[in-house]
Amino acid sequence: MKNITMNRRAVISALGAASAAAAFPAWSQSEKIVFGYTAVTDFASVFVAAEQGYFTKRKLDVELKFIPLNSTIPAAIQADSLQIGGPTPSVYLQSVDGGLDHVVVAGGGVTSKTNTGFGFVARAGSGIRTPQDCIGKKIGVPGLGAFLHVTFRAWLKQNGVDYKKVNFVEASFPQHGDLLRGGSIDAVVTADPFMSRIVDSGAGYVASYYSTFLEQGNPTIIYTAKREWAQKNAATVKSFKEAVQEAAAFMTQAKNDAAVRTAIGKYIKLPPEILAKAQISPPGPVVTEKQLNYWVGLMKEQGMLQTVPKVTTLIVK
Repeated sequence: MKNITMNRRAVISALGAASAAAAFPAWSQSEKIVFGYTAVTDFASVFVAAEQGYFTKRKLDVELKFIPLNSTIPAAIQADSLQIGGPTPSVYLQSVDGGLDHVVVAGGGVTSKTNTGFGFVARAGSGIRTPQDCIGKKIGVPGLGAFLHVTFRAWLKQNGVDYKKVNFVEASFPQHGDLLRGGSIDAVVTADPFMSRIVDSGAGYVASYYSTFLEQGNPTIIYTAKREWAQKNAATVKSFKEAVQEAAAFMTQAKNDAAVRTAIGKYIKLPPEILAKAQISPPGPVVTEKQLNYWVGLMKEQGMLQTVPKVTTLIVK
C-alpha cells in the first residue's frame, strides 16, 4: 500500500506541476530542447555535446537546466518545463509504474567495477564503518528512490542489514557537506565531485565505496522524454541521440580528458582543483532492454514496483 501511495503521489505531483508550468511554451513542433540535469558527472556526455558543438552542428537548440533533486525530473518532463531530462533508472521506472508515459532516448554514465566516484560517506567522528553501523542512523540520499538510494539499500541487504531500520532523508548533493558538518545527519550516500570536497574539508570520510558490488555496465543516468513529444519530434530525438553518442566517443579518448572536465566544471560549477580528482563514470549513450531489466529486477526485490514494465516499449530505437 505504501508503494501504491508513492506512485499515485508521483503522478499527482506531475499533474500539479503541469498547471504550475503553464507559462512554459510547448515545443512539440520545435527543435528547442530544455534538458534537466543534476550535479553529477554522469551527465558528462550532454555537457560535452554542448561545449564541443555537437548539438549546434545538428541545428539543435539545447538549454541545460540544473535540477536540485533527481526525483523531481519526471514531473518536470510531464509538465513540459523539460523536454528531455536525466532521471536515474529507478526514478524513471517508478514514474512509469505510476502512470507516466515516458520513454528512454539515450543514456548517461554507467557503472564500473573500478569506479570509486560515489560512495558511503560518514560524518567525521561518527565511527560508522560497516553496514551494521547504519542501523538507527540518519543517512542522506540525493533523491528517495533514486540510483544511490536504491543501490545502497541493495548493498545493506546483501550484507544482512534490514534497510527499513535505517532512516533515509532526501538532500541534494550540494547540501551534503553542510549537513554533515552541522550534525543533522550521520552519513550520506554521495558522489564526486561533492564526495571529494567533503573528504578534503574533513567533514567526513569514505566508509565504503559500496558501489563496486554492482554489476558492471548498467546505466546510472538515462535521458528520457514524454512519448508524445518524442514521437512528434522524431528527427530531433534522433539528432540528440547522435550528438550524445559523438560526445561519448570524444570522452573515451584520453587526450580529451581536460576538455571533458572543463565541460563538467562549467555546468556543475565547481573549481578545477576539485574536478581534477573526480572520477568520471564511463559513458553509455545507448540503453538496452537488458540494462533496464536489471533495474526492474533490483527494484522488484525492494518492493518498489507494482507491475513489471514491458521494457521493449520503453526505449526509442
